[in-house]
Amino acid sequence: MITISLCMIVKNEERVLKRCLDSVRDLVDEIIIVDNGSEDETPQIAEMLCQKYEKVRYERINVRGVGAAFRRGVELSHGDVVGYMDIDLSTNIKHLGEAIHLFEIQPQIEYINGSRFARESDTKGRKWYRRITSQGLLILLKLFLRMKSTDAICGFTFVRRQTALSLIEGCSQDNGWFYMIEFLLRAEKRGVKILDYPVEWQEDYNTTVKVFKTICNYLVQIARLFNEFYIKKHI
Repeated sequence: MITISLCMIVKNEERVLKRCLDSVRDLVDEIIIVDNGSEDETPQIAEMLCQKYEKVRYERINVRGVGAAFRRGVELSHGDVVGYMDIDLSTNIKHLGEAIHLFEIQPQIEYINGSRFARESDTKGRKWYRRITSQGLLILLKLFLRMKSTDAICGFTFVRRQTALSLIEGCSQDNGWFYMIEFLLRAEKRGVKILDYPVEWQEDYNTTVKVFKTICNYLVQIARLFNEFYIKKHI
């Protein structure tokens, strides 16, 4: 059987950390809590969980951002497959078990990318302006960067560890959310076998994502990747 390392990327998650970990701990072999700037009781809760469960470890990094935390989580992992789910469990937890099973029975699959926008997906509670910005991002990614996947950043990503390490080596050092999009796009460009996986997904109304700031950053990053992929030919 393959072993699974789950990265739990946290920042001020005292409200949900224990609940999320208790939901997934029996499904995976290793849980790495990577903290990118918590100012609440998250560190204390994480340390308590480390003491309670041997498979759990906690590391605090000195920079903020999902990209930086994901990179560190992969580096610290030991499983055959490594990945992350949003800490709020917006993606139905049943898909974690399904993904593990798919990696076991289909060795050709290297990467499972959760999708809120595949035909079979079931997305609930998405605010109208978040839906518009998400669809707009997809249009830009498909138009300028020729993305094939139906979702760029669902918050459900699992990759065979050696593939993940290779992709990290080729990616930028961007620390934010766009790093996960770059990670996916480079996988596509390299011919990694990706399963675009429809999920059941529920909006978290307590999200701290700053929409306008995020959109501006994404536009800059899309221009950067266009230059790298089609002018510099760096994939």
